[in-house]
Amino acid sequence: MASPTLVTPTSQPKPLSSFKPKSLPITASSTTGTGSSTVPFRRREFLSLVAAGSVFPALIFPIRPALAGSDDEYVKETEEVISKVRNTISMDKKDPNVAAAVTELRETSNSWVAKYRREKSLLGRVSFRDMYSALNAVSGHYISFGPTAPIPAKRKARILEEVETAEKALLRGR
Repeated sequence: MASPTLVTPTSQPKPLSSFKPKSLPITASSTTGTGSSTVPFRRREFLSLVAAGSVFPALIFPIRPALAGSDDEYVKETEEVISKVRNTISMDKKDPNVAAAVTELRETSNSWVAKYRREKSLLGRVSFRDMYSALNAVSGHYISFGPTAPIPAKRKARILEEVETAEKALLRGR
């Protein structure tokens, strides 16, 4: 037995009744007196504006690029990351603090990369390029092999060389 609400191919579609939105009276007060005016208020329009604001907040709030800060800040933070890289990869694998040091290094390197990766003025710098490459190698190793796995000698030498080159470039302002 077919449901009366179910549309079947044999049934004829019924025309929809015309919908007329209601106008709600809104009182507007002015400084000279109070007046009353009728403004059409449509729920559908209101909800579409709310939905557009939640889906596309850039329409309401303009997007501004995040600035990484000054050159001195970049140099200081890069030197901190360099020291953390050196300390972490030189730790003995039997040291009980190696996992915590690796976690701290990954957090620091992720924040450093997120902060400076989109700065066009830094992308051409030798210090940024070498530091990014070293952080990528260190993070890739610890992600693949775990925080307690020692870094192989060849990879460790390459990372230390890139860190040293980045540090020299920083001192030269490059």
